[in-house]
Amino acid sequence: MSQEKNERYEKISQDLIRLVGGKDNIQGTAHCATRLRIVLKDLDVVDMKGIENVDLVKGVFVAGDQLQIIFGAGLVNAVYEVFADDVQMKNMSLSDLKTEANEKMNPLQRVLKALSDVFIDIMPGILAAALLTGISGVLGNMEIVQQNATLYGLNRIINISSGAIFGFLPLAVAYSACKRFGGRPILGIVIGCIMLSNSLADAYAAAQGTVDVEVLHIFGFPVELVGFQGGIIVALLIGVVTAKLDIFFERKVPEVIRLLVSPLLTTLVSALLLFFIVGPIGRGLASGITTGLVWMTQSFGLIGYAIFSGVQQLIVITGLHHVFGAIEAQLLADTGRNFLNPLMSVAIIAQGGAVLGYLARHYKEMKTKELCIPSFISVLFGITEPALFGVNIRYRYPLAGGCIGGAIGGAVVYLTNLAALGFGTTVVPGIALADPAHGGYVNYIIAHVTALAAGFIVTFILGITDKTGNGDEQTAEIEADEEVSADSKENHDTDKEEILYSPARGEVLPIDQAADPAFASKAMGDGVAVNPENGEITAPADGKISLVFPTKHAVGITLDSGVELLIHAGIDTVKMEGKGFREFVKAGERVKKGDKLITFDKELVEKNGFSPQIMFLVADAKGKTVTVTPAPKADNTTEVIRVK
Repeated sequence: MSQEKNERYEKISQDLIRLVGGKDNIQGTAHCATRLRIVLKDLDVVDMKGIENVDLVKGVFVAGDQLQIIFGAGLVNAVYEVFADDVQMKNMSLSDLKTEANEKMNPLQRVLKALSDVFIDIMPGILAAALLTGISGVLGNMEIVQQNATLYGLNRIINISSGAIFGFLPLAVAYSACKRFGGRPILGIVIGCIMLSNSLADAYAAAQGTVDVEVLHIFGFPVELVGFQGGIIVALLIGVVTAKLDIFFERKVPEVIRLLVSPLLTTLVSALLLFFIVGPIGRGLASGITTGLVWMTQSFGLIGYAIFSGVQQLIVITGLHHVFGAIEAQLLADTGRNFLNPLMSVAIIAQGGAVLGYLARHYKEMKTKELCIPSFISVLFGITEPALFGVNIRYRYPLAGGCIGGAIGGAVVYLTNLAALGFGTTVVPGIALADPAHGGYVNYIIAHVTALAAGFIVTFILGITDKTGNGDEQTAEIEADEEVSADSKENHDTDKEEILYSPARGEVLPIDQAADPAFASKAMGDGVAVNPENGEITAPADGKISLVFPTKHAVGITLDSGVELLIHAGIDTVKMEGKGFREFVKAGERVKKGDKLITFDKELVEKNGFSPQIMFLVADAKGKTVTVTPAPKADNTTEVIRVK
């Protein structure tokens, strides 16, 4: 590293140390392929605005309990080396950082984070059920469907499919909870099957008094043999208990009989606890939650709705919003209507309105358009992380405008008595879940248009006093001499059009639809996301390998024109520390289009709870225009990006 670069990185390091509250405030630091990650004792003292203005920083946000500063591929390695030396934490891994972060969280935060993780794992199934419920509801109200035998039959199958998923939701929750807390997932499925066993009286029928409930007397205690249909809270609790028992018996039972005895004891003790302790406690908690929510709507009315939708997106910032899934599921099971879903939906669209309000004030700046337009499109499908982290939190007043817009939208939800018949999807797709009673579909549109307009107008007005400018300096491109030598730049053909092919087989999406909000915000460059069919990644064009990350999950390529590419396998897969990954190239090697770069075990990635989605970015286009061409089905002969 040249003396000039070293001095530059040293200044960046010292600026970051000062802006995060000094060395004493730093608990741990590590980095992935693009971001410097720091765990701090006190996040409140961090000067986020100051960090955005630090040389070469392309973005900064707080994800859960980590401060993540985006530098980009290659550059982050150099910055980290200097920064880690300065804070004397050079040899920390991502797993070490995760441990530091967990120790920093208080018990309540750990519990909420764990509950969020449970619902993240099963959300695809919930989403499928919710959409099928909405589709069935729409079709069921059409006269042509009722009169046509084929259409009626198809709708019945759709209805059965959606009802089946929700009917077995406690089993899915028990499975996911057991897996999340370290138990063997199959035992979570077993205890879920016990909860819904046909040998037990149906919980709904028992509540209505239409079925005789068998009562056992064990040690003098009465035990009612009633199933746990709709028992989401019970499933959460028993899933955790099963996991802890599985871990306990695996450690205590002698190895020679462990395979037979350990799962037997786990299942037996879990079943006894389910009927004696966990079931009654869980039912009490579920009843209390539902009663409390209903009481809130009756007691606080419009104000209660407005407050909830006004602050809901602030909860999203913490990463704990998935815990609402348990509450929504329980609310549906107990009342048949979910008023939280439309409240969260208007809160989301209001943040989109705030993005448009900010864009309206800076519509002349190209970088603002590149940031705001994709973020707003993501909002339309219920994904607010790009909008929150890329725009609203970054510039502050749009966040306030979005929250106020959400509160106004929540008031409309109350006034129109709007509710949903499912959960798991919001905004545009969420209309399928709206309760059609009392003009539900029309009211859904009115509430969302109102929240969108309110978020836009309030943000636009608040922007009158904004003195920060468009923030171009916070998204400055890495200078060409950071990665390419002066000699090589002279030989680059700047007019040449680059045709880039898919690095993997699978579905290709625009990068703003990526599952990772940092990539989706385009803070690290434009490109595509690939939902891979397998774990093989090949070179998208001829070039030179500029980076192979030590954990083998990311590869950088510099084309002959100087354009820099980044291929990132999976989301947060750096935490796997190379397990299941294999590289076939080294930094400095030349590659041809189609050459194998890395492979990874897709099933192992998913088993560890990570997404295998591949990010393919033009990290530095050298001033050229990037054109993305999505493809529903692609391989390494499919053109997906053009750079000219």
